[in-house]
Amino acid sequence: MITELEALPHRHVLTLASVPAAVRLARQTAEQALVEWGIGLRHPAVDPALLILSELVTNSVRHAAALSPQLTVFYAAGKDCFAFAVHDRHPHQPPLHGATTETGTSGLGIVRELVVGMGGSAVLRADADGKGKCLWITLPL
Repeated sequence: MITELEALPHRHVLTLASVPAAVRLARQTAEQALVEWGIGLRHPAVDPALLILSELVTNSVRHAAALSPQLTVFYAAGKDCFAFAVHDRHPHQPPLHGATTETGTSGLGIVRELVVGMGGSAVLRADADGKGKCLWITLPL
C-alpha cells in the first residue's frame, strides 16, 4: 500500500544531537532541501513551515534530550505538498489539541493553529515500542 508520504518524490533524513544547535541545523537543512527541490524560499508556506519545524525541534531538545540524546528530522516534498517530522525517543506524547498553559497557548498550540490555518495536518505517532514518538506535519504548497 502506498501512503501519501511514500508518494512524495523528494526526501531527506537528518539525525542530530539533541542540543540547541540542532534547531539551526534542522532549519538550514530544510531551506537547502526546499531550494534543491525547486521550492523557493519566498513561497508563502516556507516561513510558517520553518517556524513550525523550529518549534518541534526546540521541544525535542528541551523536553526529550534526557532520554533521547539524538533526534531525527524527516523532510519530504512533492509538487503540492511539504511534509516534515521530528522524531525522538522520549515516551511522552504531548497533546496537539487544546495545547494551552496557565499563561496562554503553548508552543504546540501555536503549531496546531498555524498548521490548521494553512490547511495542513499534524499527526503524532508513537513508536511501536511506546518509547518514542514522531510528530508529522504536512502543509500544502
